[in-house]
Amino acid sequence: MSELKSAVAPSTAHAETADYFAQRQLKKGAVGWLLLVGLGVAYVISGDFAGWNFGLAQGGWGGMFIATVVVAFMYLCMCLCMSEMSTMLPTAGGGYSFARTAFGPMGGYLTGTAILIEYAIAPAAIACFIGAYCESLFGIGGWIIYLLCYLLFMGIHLKGAGEALKIMFVITAVAAVALMVFIFAMLPAFNSANLFDIAVHTEATGASAFLPLGYLGIWAAVPYAIWFFLAVEGVPLAAEEAKEPEKSLPRGLIGSMLILAFFALSILFLGPGAAGADALKASGAPLVDALKAVYGANTWLAGFVNFVGLAGLIASFFSIIYAYSRQIFALSRAGYLPKKLSLTNKNHAPHWAIIVPGVIGFCMSLSGEGDLLILMAVFGATISYVLMMLSYIKLKTSKADLVRPYKAPGGVVTASIALVLAAIAVVAGFVVDPKVWLMAAAIYVLFILYFLLYSRHHLVAGTPEEEFANIQQAEQELK
Repeated sequence: MSELKSAVAPSTAHAETADYFAQRQLKKGAVGWLLLVGLGVAYVISGDFAGWNFGLAQGGWGGMFIATVVVAFMYLCMCLCMSEMSTMLPTAGGGYSFARTAFGPMGGYLTGTAILIEYAIAPAAIACFIGAYCESLFGIGGWIIYLLCYLLFMGIHLKGAGEALKIMFVITAVAAVALMVFIFAMLPAFNSANLFDIAVHTEATGASAFLPLGYLGIWAAVPYAIWFFLAVEGVPLAAEEAKEPEKSLPRGLIGSMLILAFFALSILFLGPGAAGADALKASGAPLVDALKAVYGANTWLAGFVNFVGLAGLIASFFSIIYAYSRQIFALSRAGYLPKKLSLTNKNHAPHWAIIVPGVIGFCMSLSGEGDLLILMAVFGATISYVLMMLSYIKLKTSKADLVRPYKAPGGVVTASIALVLAAIAVVAGFVVDPKVWLMAAAIYVLFILYFLLYSRHHLVAGTPEEEFANIQQAEQELK
């Protein structure tokens, strides 16, 4: 479609604008609040099955525990603030929409692309863990499993949001059953001494049995504590497909966060507490290995959690495809990214926004380095958290009169707590592996250059983000 120009007659420009957005429509009212809770849990639940345990290697159990409690508090504060912003601006852009309204096109782009880095890389990390679970269960892993995951689940998403999220909800429920089986199976074998069996690095400042790698280990464990919650903030991306978004979005965000906090703390205590922290710190399938350590290699429990545990990994893989496609859809529709990426098919699914990042993610998964891919995803996530909390504070102070069906307890204070903790978390990945952190930063810089050199000259007027803000501003002026 040709670019809208001021020289075009008003009627022609209006027709072209209408046609542009008609080709970029999501399915309204396809998602209720219960599906949103399921979506929030699904985004993250793979973090309970694999990835978190690498934090034991960085900070020992004590370091990982402190990091997890702090990170959980950060996410809770952030989810409360995002619940308020999502009811104020219920669009598919999520955090990008909030930042654009607060800081203009540049702020929106910086936030949106940081989120995109998170969501595009996270499935590649999850694919590596799916491969490890399949290797343990079937003896087959590697690139074949990665490819099958991408082809199958991108295909389902192309059928439309309602269908995709209902399937995701069922998969997530099965995964939650597996976690509960693991929790109850580990309870009889729990021994607090097992939490502290990692060798103490006496040269580290503050080293002890509780913090075997010292105080710095707490900081180094933060990216892996984030993996327990990474992407829950993606619930607002379903805003344009949600029923009664002013009610369902806060319920989805806060409800899923509380469920995830319960699972995170239960797994962190009972896995290492039964099998030993040292035994799990480098495992690709920590829950399975914990059950084998306690009940033996041939126990049906290990086989059950291994098999059903795939559902948890698949649920997150599946749902984050939804998240990255909606983020790209919103950025493309606004002209930040190539406009073809926001075209939707007959099922109102943004097909190119599903396929293109999937191809890139598959190529990244071929590295097989799930732990390093986590660091790259966390880089994008934490940058976006800083920008989203700054957006909340800006909107709260400069546009206080905008209608907010839900208001976060604590307001600016709550956002400021999340902001400070997110800023600390940005640097944590550098502590773990500076090279990987800088690689993620380089990708971010390339996105910024694309905006400065090209896309800022090709932005589209009349996007839903602008319309919601303009309508609410007009309503306030009339009052």
